[in-house]
Amino acid sequence: MTTPYEDLLARAQADPGVLGIVLTGSQARDGMATDHSDADVIVVVAEYGGAWTATTHSPELDTIPTSLADLADTSDRWRRYAYRGARVLLDRLDGRVGELVRAQATLSPAERDAWTREELDGYVNFVYRAAKNRRDGRPELARLEEIEAAPWFLWTLFSLYGRVRPYNKYLRWELETFPLPAPWTADHLIPALADRPSALFAELETAVRAAGFGDVLDGWGPELELCR
Repeated sequence: MTTPYEDLLARAQADPGVLGIVLTGSQARDGMATDHSDADVIVVVAEYGGAWTATTHSPELDTIPTSLADLADTSDRWRRYAYRGARVLLDRLDGRVGELVRAQATLSPAERDAWTREELDGYVNFVYRAAKNRRDGRPELARLEEIEAAPWFLWTLFSLYGRVRPYNKYLRWELETFPLPAPWTADHLIPALADRPSALFAELETAVRAAGFGDVLDGWGPELELCR
């Protein structure tokens, strides 16, 4: 008896209108799948229609029809990590599907520059707000600002190295499978982000200044001292 995943692959491969098949999610990433993991399959088509119109979900399988134009559209930042570590199972466009998958999973030089600047400024903003709340005797509000700072830190860090931010579920997998330079190990980052993201400020400042983004920090003027 075939599984829903096997049935989908057979149907998609038999359909000449299907341009590509991409496996993503935990099943695509070595060591991440559990007994509860479904298969997430992106079915690439020229245009939506027929059997490939809307995403369907089940405990065993998520089927995600995606047009070629949408696969080429990198404007949705959050969706892009779905393609990190994804496996191209079928490519009827002589490698084009694979190229688009890789483009989703990495940043262009222009994206790296723009994203790093934007996200770094946001991280500094929340660290600064947390510091002001601690200074003024509002620890609970400082904690809320720290929570807000964590995603901005992650976007900054991964953008700095030309990569898209991983979903939290895959953060350890990402850092251990595709390590960043020291000191950015999973055992260092994850506890700090869960406890107090502002504690990473000094190390991030060193990294972003070395990469040429010090002007973003300097734009904060004397207020930067409170962040430190």
